[in-house]
Amino acid sequence: MKRTTLAMALTAALCSAVAGTAQADKLDDIISSGTLRCAVTLDFPPMGSRNEANEPVGFDVDYCNDLAKVLGVDAEIVETPFPDRIPALVSNRADIIVASTSDTLERAKTVALTIPYFAFQMVVLTREDTGITKFEDLKGKKLGNTSGTFEAIALEQSVKDWGEGSFRAYQSQNDTILAVAQGHIDATVVTNTVAAATIKSGKYKGLKVAGNSPYVVDYVSLAAKRSEYGLINYLNLFVNQQVRTGRYQELWKKWVGEEIKPADLTVPGVYY
Repeated sequence: MKRTTLAMALTAALCSAVAGTAQADKLDDIISSGTLRCAVTLDFPPMGSRNEANEPVGFDVDYCNDLAKVLGVDAEIVETPFPDRIPALVSNRADIIVASTSDTLERAKTVALTIPYFAFQMVVLTREDTGITKFEDLKGKKLGNTSGTFEAIALEQSVKDWGEGSFRAYQSQNDTILAVAQGHIDATVVTNTVAAATIKSGKYKGLKVAGNSPYVVDYVSLAAKRSEYGLINYLNLFVNQQVRTGRYQELWKKWVGEEIKPADLTVPGVYY
């Protein structure tokens, strides 16, 4: 009888512990901590950069601030280069990633990706003296891009497929654009938003957009750890709310402008 009673007590204790563990969620932790830590890339304007006062600004920064506001917590921007986005999340230096992260199947093996919160069209960025007028002119040229990005992976594969020319990877978006401006490489492929912001800034003389690239639209997601289902569900609803309340359109107008029309965040004929 005593053994039966002891076994029942142990079983109850174990069930209670398991239930407690199952109920624990990163969303609750963020709210109780009073701070939301967002991994954001700050060399990718207009999504993320620093203003003259060295403060983080941009679409992704505002997106993090918006999420923190509805959660009732403070936002903390964790500056994170593109290659360090997922390591920052996995090592618990950040709670979520808000850094224009392409929703690739390879990344989804490591982290959970939300429905798209932004979409990029790819364009060719080159100098006016290269003779490049369209994507096909890149064949055989010296090319480069920012390591780990969607466009870098696609462009490097194009160079391999052509069997001529060269490709060089850079650590940051600024390094890539500077390499084009200084002639270290002939061209790169960047998002339409980066190209517009770069030329508008006036920092790099003689740069131009030489048409669209044939790469697919780059859908980007917020990211959290794969096991954090409660947080992931909340982030999906937040993205939905940003669009249907008009906030997404407000941020697009503020950071991208009205000259470029926002890409549709859904794939026709597919529920995502």
